[in-house]
Amino acid sequence: MNDTQHDGPLVLGIESSCDETGVGIVRGTQLLTNTVSSSMEEHVRFGGVIPEIASRAHLDAFVPTLREALAEAGVTLEDVDAIAVTSGPGLAGALMVGVCAAKALAVATGKPLYAINHLVAHVGVGLLRTDDGGPQALTGFPPGAALQGNALPDNLGALLVSGGHTEILRIRSITDDVELLGSTIDDAAGEAYDKVARLLGLGYPGGPAIDKLARTGNAKAIRFPRGLSQPKYMGTADEPGPHRYDWSFSGLKTAVARCVEQFEARGETVPVADIAAAFQEAVVDVITSKAVLACRENGITELLLGGGVAANSRLRQLTEQRCSAAGIRLTVPPLALCTDNGAMVAALGAQLVMAGIAPSGIGFAPDSSMPVTTVSA
Repeated sequence: MNDTQHDGPLVLGIESSCDETGVGIVRGTQLLTNTVSSSMEEHVRFGGVIPEIASRAHLDAFVPTLREALAEAGVTLEDVDAIAVTSGPGLAGALMVGVCAAKALAVATGKPLYAINHLVAHVGVGLLRTDDGGPQALTGFPPGAALQGNALPDNLGALLVSGGHTEILRIRSITDDVELLGSTIDDAAGEAYDKVARLLGLGYPGGPAIDKLARTGNAKAIRFPRGLSQPKYMGTADEPGPHRYDWSFSGLKTAVARCVEQFEARGETVPVADIAAAFQEAVVDVITSKAVLACRENGITELLLGGGVAANSRLRQLTEQRCSAAGIRLTVPPLALCTDNGAMVAALGAQLVMAGIAPSGIGFAPDSSMPVTTVSA
């Protein structure tokens, strides 16, 4: 067994920013357990996440999830060197449950507590390796990239696509230097999927339903707009426009609604599969083209794709194609580590510990709009 898997601090990570109650445990960069309890089924009949329901579900799920994680990792709370918790961004009430639980654990055990940025944690998960000591990193980073300290590849960027966020980042240091290059100015991509799925009668969550149906449709049957792609927004490399690397999906959602209305007004059958395929193509086309542009113009040669929408088959396919053509190496974590989870929080917490960054203490408050440039509160 590789001795390096015993190196580094043992960190317990807690995630409760939305509808997943996650508890993960890592030792340095070795993943020991990733335990998640989702309240997704409780939100389906409402067509979206209801914050109060999510918060109550976190209350019910936290202790059983914690016990399961500790048992699976074969450790106790006394063994833990530090605790990390998502303090933002996210749903205020949901964040409060996880933060209060983490503070209680920290006070009861005397362990240092780190308040973690949820979005940067999606990048930190790229450092995690399997627990068998093998040379292959979980996420495809080169052997040796995920060792102690701040060892992410040079020239690293991250494309985060989820229900609440769509962002392109440059990561100079996972612990203290994260730059936001571009983001959505309205709906996130995942939010647009949910809204369009509702328009098409596909139910919630919309992402998997549209992805599945789109495979049977013709993406070229309808041309939907690519938001913020006009010259006045893009500008040039020498004179960038105001939204060169930004996205907008609210206009796309409206275009789909108008399209459906037009078919219905003519008394025609709505071609749901074609609309789903054309909508999805519009989303992934503009996401990938702008992300690759940002990488090329900012010297980024390694790109991590993360967030729940990273499970989308067309997004993965087109991102891979365009990154390959641009000479950018794409890394996509396993699906279980793309969606919200405690392991990613623990992974970033371990990096902060190993970098010698002081813990947050228990005086911090959850911040539902925590900027991505703030790695730790």
